[in-house]
Amino acid sequence: MATIQSLDPRITRALLPEEQHTVLLDSNELFETFEVFHQAKTGGRHTHVGSVHAPNAEMAYLFAKEQFGRRMTTTSLWVVKTSDIFTTSNDAELYETAVSNDKEYRNANIWKVREKIDRFKKEQTER
Repeated sequence: MATIQSLDPRITRALLPEEQHTVLLDSNELFETFEVFHQAKTGGRHTHVGSVHAPNAEMAYLFAKEQFGRRMTTTSLWVVKTSDIFTTSNDAELYETAVSNDKEYRNANIWKVREKIDRFKKEQTER
């Protein structure tokens, strides 16, 4: 064993071997990745706050509670295996019909309700 010279004294004290060894892990030694979603108040939406690594969903929930639940006001946490989240490679074509110009009535910005309400109130006060 050779001593590795480093500016960090912890590395120098470790007496790490110079040669690298690759160790294969058994499947029970590997942790899965879980995505964590946080709800700040009852009725609010869940937002993605990060990821945790855990051997199962129960431990992932405990890790998420410790990591994300204690640092902010929390009413609910969701943990989901990252491998269970499905996404497509190109979402634009899926939603093409939702944003087409022939369906402008779906866009709330074209309905100028405030102006109509103000005009109606003004007409009522003038009478």
